[in-house]
Amino acid sequence: MERTLIILKPDAVTRWVTGSIMARLEKRGLKLVGNKMTVLNRAILEEHYEHLIDKPFFPGIVEFMTSAPVLLQVWEWKEVADVVRLMAGTTNARTAQPGTIRGDFAMSGWNNVIHASENAEIAKEEIVRFFNEDELFNYNRIDFDIIYAEDEKVD
Repeated sequence: MERTLIILKPDAVTRWVTGSIMARLEKRGLKLVGNKMTVLNRAILEEHYEHLIDKPFFPGIVEFMTSAPVLLQVWEWKEVADVVRLMAGTTNARTAQPGTIRGDFAMSGWNNVIHASENAEIAKEEIVRFFNEDELFNYNRIDFDIIYAEDEKVD
């Protein structure tokens, strides 16, 4: 099974839309295997957004991402990184399609309620940045046999 990281950003937490976002992922059939609330610090943000440190807007990202708690989550299933990226919509929420998470819950390029790992390889790096192995869980969804076809149940 593939895993991916999402961060429900400070705007999602302070606007109380985290449950609505999580419900969409659950209803889609994805499995939540890690979940915790924290306040991020500059050091972890510099590591996470290393590719943006030299950009003039980076201080604004740090200010926003440290302004309130975030929810860190790990979701699991086949091609989950791609599925979540599609569900999240384009980074600039103003251009995100209605029906996507950003399209329905945000209007900003950075205050866009959700970070979703770019792909499965990056997700692996991001997950170990934010989660210890003992914070991730294996269990069976009760609706597993209904959601997935038989050939999809084997990795």
